[in-house]
Amino acid sequence: MSMEVLVPVAGILAVFAAMLVVLKIMRSKGLSFTARVFTALGLGVLLGLGIQLLLGRDGDAATTALDWISIVGQGYIGLLKMLVMPLVFVAIVGAFTRAEVTEHFGRIAFAVLAVLLGTVTVAAVLGWGATVLTGLAHAGFLDAATPDAAELSSLASQQSEAASLTLPQEILSFIPTNPFADLAGARSTSTIAVVIFSAILGVAYIRLRDKDVDQADFFKSFIDSLYGIVMRIVAMVLGLTPYGILALIAKVMAASDYRAILGLGKFVLVSYGALLAVLCVHCLILLANRVNPATYFKKAFPVLSFAFVSRSSAGALPLNIETQHKALGVDSASANLAASFGMSIGQNGCAGVYPAMLATIVAPAVGIDVLSPTFFVPLIAVVAISSFGVAGVGGGATFASLIVLGTMGLPIEVVAVLASVEPLIDMGRTALNVSDSMVAGITASHVAGGLDRSVLDDPEARVTAEAHVS
Repeated sequence: MSMEVLVPVAGILAVFAAMLVVLKIMRSKGLSFTARVFTALGLGVLLGLGIQLLLGRDGDAATTALDWISIVGQGYIGLLKMLVMPLVFVAIVGAFTRAEVTEHFGRIAFAVLAVLLGTVTVAAVLGWGATVLTGLAHAGFLDAATPDAAELSSLASQQSEAASLTLPQEILSFIPTNPFADLAGARSTSTIAVVIFSAILGVAYIRLRDKDVDQADFFKSFIDSLYGIVMRIVAMVLGLTPYGILALIAKVMAASDYRAILGLGKFVLVSYGALLAVLCVHCLILLANRVNPATYFKKAFPVLSFAFVSRSSAGALPLNIETQHKALGVDSASANLAASFGMSIGQNGCAGVYPAMLATIVAPAVGIDVLSPTFFVPLIAVVAISSFGVAGVGGGATFASLIVLGTMGLPIEVVAVLASVEPLIDMGRTALNVSDSMVAGITASHVAGGLDRSVLDDPEARVTAEAHVS
C-alpha cells in the first residue's frame, strides 16, 4: 500500500476509532440506548460524507478505509444473523413449554398473516397510486437512461429463476423436510420452516405432557436453559448496536452516488412518499388496536433505524423480537411469529410498493393504459401473491420486481436503469418491512389477549441490552 493511500486510510480509521470511543464513553456514563443510536447515526453521516468529500467515492483510499470499517458493520450484522435460527427455535418452543400458547396459536398465526398480506395489498395500491398521481408513469425520465449490460445479464438470470417458481411450489418450500438443514439456514425459506418445525415440536410437547410428565419436564428444563443462554447472547450482541449503526451508515453515505440520486430524484421522492403513505396505514392499524402511534415509533426507533441503515430484515430479527416483547408488550409467540413470517411474507416495501411502482412506470412504454382495470386488478393480485417467499436480505425487492414484471409480461430493463438509486430506496423499504412485522405482532397479540399494556404504556420499557445482561 502506497503512502498516498496509507496516510488518509490511517487518518480515517483514527477518526472512526475515536467515534467508537465516544459511544463507549456514553455507555459508561449511563446514557440511554436510544440516545446512543441517535448519536451513532449522526456521527456515521458525518464520517461517510467526509470520506466521500475528501477521498471520492471510488478512490483506493476510500475503498480500503471502508473495507476496514465494514469489519464492525458487517461483523455486527453477521452476529445478528447468527442468532436468527436459534432465537426463533427456542422462543417459539419455549412459548409452548411455558404455556404461553395453547389454543391461541392458530389465532395468532391467522392474525399475523392477515395483517402481512392485507397491508402488502394496500401497499401495492398506494405504490400504483403514487406513480399515477405524480405523473411518473408518463414522465419519460427513463427514456435517455441506458441500463448497464452486466446488470441486465444478471437480472435475466434472476428472472429465469423467478419464472421457475410457482405459488404452490413456494408454499411447499415452507415445509421443513430437513429441519437440521433449515436450522443451518440452507434455504431462503428456512426461517419459516423453522417456525413451523418449532410449532410442531411445541404441540408434541403438550401431548407428551399429558402422557409422560417426567419426560415432558426434562424437555421443558432443557428448552428453558437453552432459552436463557440464547437470550444472554442476544443481549450481548444488541449491546453492540450503536457501533454497528455507526459503521453501516458511514459506508452508506460514503458509497452513495449522489449524481444518480439527483438525476432520478423524482423517482426517489415519490418512492419515499409511497412508503410514508403505507406507514400511515400502519398507524391506522395501531389505532384500531388502541395503540398510540407516537408511543410505537418512540419505542421502535432503534430497530427501525437499524433496519434502515443495514437493509436487512433478517439482521434486524433479534432486535425486532426484543422490541416487540420488552418494549411494546407483545407476547413471545406473537412477536416471534410476526417477526419471522415478516422476513419472507408480505413485505410492504420490497414486495408491495416497489414492484407496483416499477410495473406502473414501464407499462405505458409498451402501450398499456395504467388506469385500466385490466392492468390495475391483475397487478395488485400478482403483487399480493408474489409477496410469498421474498428473502429478508438486500436484493429481495429486485427478485419480487422480476416476478411481477415477468408475470405481467413487462420488460425488466427498468430494474437495471434504477439500480444506481435502488440501495437508497431499499433503506426505507426495509424499515417499512420491519415496521409491518411489528404491527402484525401487536395486532396478533391484541387479538389473542396477550398484549401487556402496562409494558406498552411504560415509557421506561425500552430495549436496553444492559438490562438483560446485568
